[in-house]
Amino acid sequence: MSNTYTPPKVWQWDQESGGKFASINRPIAGATHDKELPVGKHPLQLYSLATPNGVKVTVMLEELLELGITEAEYDAHLVQILEGDQFSSGFVAVNPNSKIPALLDVSTQPPTRVFESGSILLYLAEKFNAFLPQDTAKRTETMNWLFWQMGSAPLLGGGFGHFYAYAPEKYEYPINRYTMEIKRQLDVLDRQLAENTYIAGDEYTIADMAIWPWYGALVTNQVYDAAEFIEAHKYKNVLRWAELIAKRPAVQRGRIVNKTWGDLNKQLHERHDASDFKLRTQDQLEK
Repeated sequence: MSNTYTPPKVWQWDQESGGKFASINRPIAGATHDKELPVGKHPLQLYSLATPNGVKVTVMLEELLELGITEAEYDAHLVQILEGDQFSSGFVAVNPNSKIPALLDVSTQPPTRVFESGSILLYLAEKFNAFLPQDTAKRTETMNWLFWQMGSAPLLGGGFGHFYAYAPEKYEYPINRYTMEIKRQLDVLDRQLAENTYIAGDEYTIADMAIWPWYGALVTNQVYDAAEFIEAHKYKNVLRWAELIAKRPAVQRGRIVNKTWGDLNKQLHERHDASDFKLRTQDQLEK
């Protein structure tokens, strides 16, 4: 880097620090305004946006419905994070960390709040006895990879993605640092998938649902526009797996729920009924 930074003895919050998310980043928690969350008619109420973390949960819910588990019916309410919806009093009551996705299970009394995407996947898998093996060894392997994703993806999103795609200025050191790390992570996945159909073995599990929205999107150039930069074509086993997951009907539905960008026919801002996929995508609404 041409410029160096000397940290002050006491850090001060500079609200003009720049970057795509500068308007919503802040060093304190809690609500900024009072607003109740909407509640629909279904047992599960999801408050989310179709970022990779949000897609994990909508894919899981659609996969459960694909199995015929009607108790997994859900309303997906849109949370516009760049507008600060996640700082409403209603959202903070469901997730005090003010991050999407957040789930409210109103089939329990009192309703059960579930936040953090990995926790939501595990909650739903255990509630409906699906996509989490019962065999101890297979279950443990699935959990290994679920937690691998939870620990690794922040280096992809908050590290590589931020400095490569979103930071107001590009600096060599952080881009090199995080590129090296995400290529190492892709190599970990590629080696695992060389010997297994899915992430945790021959069975499709919540580990795949957790990892695919981040790493599948990365190697197929759907996030950060970085596939050429990281030589994604070299990770052939990850690409094979990413394409396999993408063909699943539930994944194709789940990936567009709460999506507000891209092709209009692949945007379903809110999902309240299965028919919404045919009737309420943005291309249908804007006709």
